[in-house]
Amino acid sequence: MVTALTPSEGLLVPPGHGRTVRTPAHSVTFKVTGSHSRAASSFEVVVPPGFDVGAHVHTRSEELFYVLEGELDVLAFEPRVRTPDSWRHWESSTGNRAVRATPGTVVVVPPGCPHAFANPTDAPAKMFFQASPPPDHERYFEELLEILAAGGPPDHEAIEELRRRYDIEQLTPLRARG
Repeated sequence: MVTALTPSEGLLVPPGHGRTVRTPAHSVTFKVTGSHSRAASSFEVVVPPGFDVGAHVHTRSEELFYVLEGELDVLAFEPRVRTPDSWRHWESSTGNRAVRATPGTVVVVPPGCPHAFANPTDAPAKMFFQASPPPDHERYFEELLEILAAGGPPDHEAIEELRRRYDIEQLTPLRARG
């Protein structure tokens, strides 16, 4: 049960609660939405083995990722050279490279900063994800999960159009195990 937000009371979302959207490729639980907060939308995201969101950039959104369980490879910097096939070997002008994030790792991504995450392990990973301003990421997740629910390889053309509508410039491909 999610306790409603009122002018005199905050929002309480107990463990295991929130609206969850699941597909074979992804699971997202909406914890705080634009109807609850003017500052940010918050989600619990299960990242399955083999899922790679692909490097991308937003001109308006700021994001925060907090790894709760498992391991994710993460990147949050402008590389010297943006290669279109994969972000895994990118390097920043200061020598930063993608890192393996473990539970407790926090990644903050300002607008305009390329970023990516992927689960290279054989076990699911879980992260807390926050995006500001709301509600664009809520709508994006809903529509992305509808596309991914179709099964089989992701429909990259549909995902490209979706990302254009929600301020997401895709730099490398999204990949999911079939």
